[in-house]
Amino acid sequence: MVPIRDNNPTRITPFVTYGLIVINVGVFIYQLTLTPQELKQFFMTWALVPLAFTESLTGQLTYQPTVAPWMTLFTSQFLHGGFLHIIGNMLFLSIFGNNIEDKLGHFRYLFFYLACGALAALTQWFFSAYSTIPSLGASGAIAGVMGAYILRFPGAKILTLLPLGFIIIPIHIPAFVFLGLWFVQQAFYGVASLDAQINMEEGGIAYWAHAGGFVFGAILGPMLGLFSSDRR
Repeated sequence: MVPIRDNNPTRITPFVTYGLIVINVGVFIYQLTLTPQELKQFFMTWALVPLAFTESLTGQLTYQPTVAPWMTLFTSQFLHGGFLHIIGNMLFLSIFGNNIEDKLGHFRYLFFYLACGALAALTQWFFSAYSTIPSLGASGAIAGVMGAYILRFPGAKILTLLPLGFIIIPIHIPAFVFLGLWFVQQAFYGVASLDAQINMEEGGIAYWAHAGGFVFGAILGPMLGLFSSDRR
């Protein structure tokens, strides 16, 4: 299912959401200028490498990283592995991010977004602490936005493209159905990865980061005023 838009207007201009999209796209354009070897080094420096993060906690680093491993909890959120990766993430962010920014306010929303991304990355790290495969992408942070959205706007209608064989049908789906199914899928594949190795190393998708970000978004959103009418 591919979401196109929601029927949920905002009362503000979502400057932070727009800014996040611009930064992500800008970084991706920069990635396109790099050679394959330079891109690999770029990811190893700025993405979250689980083994490096694990070693930083024990103080037994086998190499000297260019940046502190804890910083990659945040820098990794602005890296993407390909066109489909960034297009999908920015589509979801543009649909769901503006409404959460409207409810939290610009500054709290930015804190919320970065915190969800970092906590999502930590969730993925917990299940792959000794992996050397870089973990990257805005998916965890955006999953947090979606977790807040399903709480605050469960009845909002999401215009969705639903493939039925060779036919694609546009249909309006309630947010709690669309996002609920999305979360169940991520959680299912996350659990499956524990036994079947269907994880970011094999399939390129950090399912635990998605599920973790969603849960933390549902927790942090209300704590930061998701249901309050006071916007700062």
